[in-house]
Amino acid sequence: MKNLKELLDGTENISGYRISEKNTVSYELFFVHKDLETIRSTDATSTSVTVYVEHDGKTGDSTFKVYRSMTDDDIRAKIAQAHDRALLVSNEPYVLPEGGVLEEKLPTDLDKYEPAQLGSMIADAVYAADDVPGGSINALEVFIYRDTLRVVNSRGIDKKQTTNRVMIEAIPTFTDDKQSVELYEDYRFTRFDAGKLTAEIAGKMKEVRDRAVAVKPEGEMKVNVALRPFEIGGLMREFAYDLNYASVYSHANMHKIGDDLQQGDGDKITLTMKAVIEGSERSAYFDEDGMELTDTAIIKDGVVCGNFGSSRYGQYLKVGKPSGALACMKLEAGGMTDEEMNAEPYLECVSMSGLQLDLYNDYIGGEIRLAYYHDGDKVVPMTGISMSAKLSEVLATVRMSEKTDVIGGYEGPVRLLMRGVSVL
Repeated sequence: MKNLKELLDGTENISGYRISEKNTVSYELFFVHKDLETIRSTDATSTSVTVYVEHDGKTGDSTFKVYRSMTDDDIRAKIAQAHDRALLVSNEPYVLPEGGVLEEKLPTDLDKYEPAQLGSMIADAVYAADDVPGGSINALEVFIYRDTLRVVNSRGIDKKQTTNRVMIEAIPTFTDDKQSVELYEDYRFTRFDAGKLTAEIAGKMKEVRDRAVAVKPEGEMKVNVALRPFEIGGLMREFAYDLNYASVYSHANMHKIGDDLQQGDGDKITLTMKAVIEGSERSAYFDEDGMELTDTAIIKDGVVCGNFGSSRYGQYLKVGKPSGALACMKLEAGGMTDEEMNAEPYLECVSMSGLQLDLYNDYIGGEIRLAYYHDGDKVVPMTGISMSAKLSEVLATVRMSEKTDVIGGYEGPVRLLMRGVSVL
């Protein structure tokens, strides 16, 4: 890094630079059924350099990779090539973030364990859920990572952050005399909770069993539909994308500050973009530019109250202090209890091919691969259906659970209830 920085500092015809160095140390376990077949360890570092050139009242940039095998002359040649390519890019002028030295570790408890010990504990927690008659976990892969990201730029930034995270990939399977059904489970965390992990896998074992016996309803239904955290996060990300500095600058946004998103008596949405969420691997103290991340509320009680985004687009919009490219979000809990949700029939979406959202056409929908229909007396697994509704009508009467959870970059209610959705 020091030598690379000296070579860049010694190049006179560039306006600035950013060095990004990421080191990932991994410990990986591969199981077939319950047999540990392979253990693998890796230690890999990737380095990229972005060169910035001011020309003709514009700012151009170009990025190249740096490898350990490269000589100083190789790097000088890459810098020269990047300079020439940057002259072909004509963005509106902006400056890189300035100053700031940091070295921090993101919240975790994974570093309390040796990788082999943690891997064994994870496998035990997963296989503790393998108790469904006719079911099995055909394959399990456990990836234990430690990522260290360092960003250095020409304006004095030198920041480093370390993230400890785990990713699990499992294949729950159910087989009877008619068919065999598989599901793919991808689960990630930065804190180890054996009970929560076992419960998550147990839920998937139940779902793969129910997928095998799920039925298609006889006709169209008009029913309340409950979304789970993955889809709720997708809905909130759609609003976040709409309210990003880049969307506002390019006039691609539909909503602006002051707009009321909820014309009704439902639970009000309060959404904050966050730097750090306990348990989320997307947590960060700074973004890819080295910009300090600042928590920013973008929706308050259903009304748009802010925007967020990178330093570059914040400068274009003349924001005093841009928030930085925040990757996490927190949706405040609603007031719906389990008793309220179960007070009338509803369809609980368990697995979708993908939530479809179109703000401009006021649409929310998607194909549902597995759902549970709760009628108050029994629960019926359903499949082969799709849903559709007007997004504005959904938001007006939406209810959100008191209970919350963290999944990916989302923290918020575990259920979001939409009223009067068409299901066919």
